[in-house]
Amino acid sequence: QVQLVESGGGLVQAGGSLRISCQASGRPRTRLVRGFFRQAPGKEREFVAAINLDGDYTYYGDSVKGRFSLSRDNAENTVALQMNNLKPEDTAVYYCAAAPKTLRVTTPRIYSEWGRGTQVTVSS
Repeated sequence: QVQLVESGGGLVQAGGSLRISCQASGRPRTRLVRGFFRQAPGKEREFVAAINLDGDYTYYGDSVKGRFSLSRDNAENTVALQMNNLKPEDTAVYYCAAAPKTLRVTTPRIYSEWGRGTQVTVSS
């Protein structure tokens, strides 16, 4: 089992940047994929980004490509989502997640553990 705790997020103006970190404890190396999803009020949970265990493959949702970057530090059991050029439509609760397999990483149901989420608000 793996426990996930997000930190970071907050309030920023459009065009600004924020960074979210996700710390894992337990047996994090049994989870081959670490990812981030987001959910805005009244909307479904949306895939944001994912990274494999070695950190050499990353995947991004279409709406964040070119603006967000996901990195992984296995020594610290941490992944970090750097968000640049933020837009009001990026406003949501961002959730960190961990999956035991590398298949269909954009699908929420493959992820076995989730963090509690952290709020990101982008003002126009």
